[in-house]
Amino acid sequence: MDFQLSEDQRALRAGIRDLLAGRFGRDRMRAAHEGGGGVDRGLWRELGAAGFFALRLPETAGGVGLGLPESVLLFEEIGRVLLPGPLAATQLAAGAVKGAAEGEAVVALAEPGRPVGHLDEADALLVLDGDRPRVLTGGALRRVVDEARPVRSLDPGTPLWRVPDLADHGGEPLADGARLRWEGALLAAAEQLGSAARSLEAAVQHAGEREQFGAPIGSFQAVKHLCAGMLVRAEPARTALYAAAVTGDPVEIAGAKLLADDAAVRNARDCLQVYGGMGFTWEEDVHLHLKRAWLRAGQWPAAADAEEVLAADLG
Repeated sequence: MDFQLSEDQRALRAGIRDLLAGRFGRDRMRAAHEGGGGVDRGLWRELGAAGFFALRLPETAGGVGLGLPESVLLFEEIGRVLLPGPLAATQLAAGAVKGAAEGEAVVALAEPGRPVGHLDEADALLVLDGDRPRVLTGGALRRVVDEARPVRSLDPGTPLWRVPDLADHGGEPLADGARLRWEGALLAAAEQLGSAARSLEAAVQHAGEREQFGAPIGSFQAVKHLCAGMLVRAEPARTALYAAAVTGDPVEIAGAKLLADDAAVRNARDCLQVYGGMGFTWEEDVHLHLKRAWLRAGQWPAAADAEEVLAADLG
């Protein structure tokens, strides 16, 4: 069985990488984080026009008609560049929220007991609370926004809001909330993998350019070990992620999310070690990857939830 990416999949990934390189380069990324992580509506619409949000909708519904493996490839690229915004929730709700498939609407995610990112910019709210998945729009959404309170976010690219209990706020019901939750977990894991890969690349590049005692620091054994460990974490996470994308099995997705979370967080931390004191400064990007990885690790689901799924399967 051939598990290599097809030519079409490679072209799809290259296309989204080129789009993001042209429209969301490092300067735009830094400006977005310094400005509070707001959604770039222009880029959001460009992603919609490119089929990003409608990727998995059937062609009969105006979508692209592709599957989870292709979505995973695109979300890897998103994770590499730290694009702000609730991209996974918007793609998941593309068939239920008017304008989401075209990039005209932003759909935020609400999970029980967790703050909501980008609530103030949302046109709809995807609520995943067990057996009552639903979408809030219009007046129901405005009531939530009016009652919400901003909270300090670890990630400067993700403004957070504490929302009230949503049990009494109604909304349009959605089918198969469990499936949506695990598909969202898979896409979040893909973003984590993209971030882990980018941290590895940054560490290797810096290790080859930075000199101490007349030699590149990459020639020192301790730095070599850090970079090798980053690669060893990223590649098993990639394998698990791609396999889970093919099967769509919740247990495999839980395992992939745990591995990707670990790779994203620990790779960013090791990248900080390679950079030394420079990595903690605002001028470098590595601390932004660490903060986004920490935040994502507590979503779609958090580690404890994923561990419970794996433990139940083993039992």
